[in-house]
Amino acid sequence: MKKILLSAAATLAGLLLVVALLAPTLLGFSITQAGNAVRVATGMGAKLACSGHYVSGFDPARNLDDLASYSAANRLLDLEYANQRVTASLFGLGKTSATYRPGLGCTLDIGDTRALDQVKFEPVNTGQRDSTTGEWPQGSAAHHIDSGLQQTLDQILARDNQSGLQTRALLVVQNGNLVAESYADGITAQTPLLGWSMGKSLTAMMVGRLQALQPYQDTSSSLFPEWSDARREISLQNLLQMTSGLDFDETYAPGSDATRMLFSARSASEVALQSTLAHTPGTHFSYSSGTTNLLARWLHNRLGGSPQASLDFLQRQIMAPLGMRHTTFEVDASGVFVGSSYIYAPARDWARLGLLMLNDGVWDNQRLLPEGWVAAASRPNPSENGPAYGYQFWLNRGGETLRFPELPEDSYFMLGNRKQVVMISPTTDTVIVRLGWSAEDYPTGKNFAQLLPQG
Repeated sequence: MKKILLSAAATLAGLLLVVALLAPTLLGFSITQAGNAVRVATGMGAKLACSGHYVSGFDPARNLDDLASYSAANRLLDLEYANQRVTASLFGLGKTSATYRPGLGCTLDIGDTRALDQVKFEPVNTGQRDSTTGEWPQGSAAHHIDSGLQQTLDQILARDNQSGLQTRALLVVQNGNLVAESYADGITAQTPLLGWSMGKSLTAMMVGRLQALQPYQDTSSSLFPEWSDARREISLQNLLQMTSGLDFDETYAPGSDATRMLFSARSASEVALQSTLAHTPGTHFSYSSGTTNLLARWLHNRLGGSPQASLDFLQRQIMAPLGMRHTTFEVDASGVFVGSSYIYAPARDWARLGLLMLNDGVWDNQRLLPEGWVAAASRPNPSENGPAYGYQFWLNRGGETLRFPELPEDSYFMLGNRKQVVMISPTTDTVIVRLGWSAEDYPTGKNFAQLLPQG
């Protein structure tokens, strides 16, 4: 037994030495951050593998490939799938689990999560509309496919994937009609795909919907009771435009605010709530996922402070009117939507959100977003350093040059990690969706320009 223990100790020591030598160049982190790196790896592994499997329907091999695109160290994870839960560990260290719940998706098991088990989920009810034979976007039929555009879309997807860009879905809407859609192997029109930071745009739209229902609420200051200092001057508009002035570390490295928020904190919004002021609110743009999670927390509080109330609002006020039957917006262990990052939706549902913006917040003759809200959301912010950002939407204009010179100046975007894109182009009456898993640059401007109306 003593020899076995000595052998095991020697093996572990050897592994630690290898990690120490290879971490900076091969695994992407310093050995001084090894403890945080293990927590990030197991937290990310459990969360993304759980959602990938139970929400998107991916097999363990695909989940591991997706995780490894972030760090080679993730290939060393031990991932166990059982009873709608995924448990991750690294050499037996940092064991972390995430649990799937219908309607809420996957949540890291951090602290007391019993309140989530009590949430009742009912599939989206679209009333009398026919969800199978009705024309998209009310239903699922697509009778307006443009054969030429469809061929171009198929060619782009094939070229993308031959070059390793891992495009999983491409879709084009013009004049309110679904005119082309193309999917990679194993992906369908119903497959929910992770949008990462495109969830920020949906969070903003939820804020807009609540403002339409409660138009007289004062949102100019004192957003949270925890802010009794100068932070009480931060307005809701400051949060929407990423000009809160809060000092939040968006670096995605072990030990940063962003990785702690997503992969080890019980409450994602709590991390940013504790941030101090670095700039006067409204003067300085700083892209911050923490800021979006503060928006999600504000919504949660205004809706009653329970995960059931937040889910009901999302289902009844956004998903049901738009017919989003296959979308899951995930919550953290405290029951608040992780507005910055964790929404899974098929390309058709992402396109519905884009179309709502293109239609000035009106859907099926019902105004869902306040009059003038879309114009404000797609207008440059007043910051001194980064005006090309609206209400959680990236703008093509606003800087010294266009973000995508090949695309219309007035276009604006939901953008997410791994090159997720929803483009809204008012002048061409077009919405384009691209979903995938690209670890490198993606030719968004070049590809999307081929899909716009010509002449």
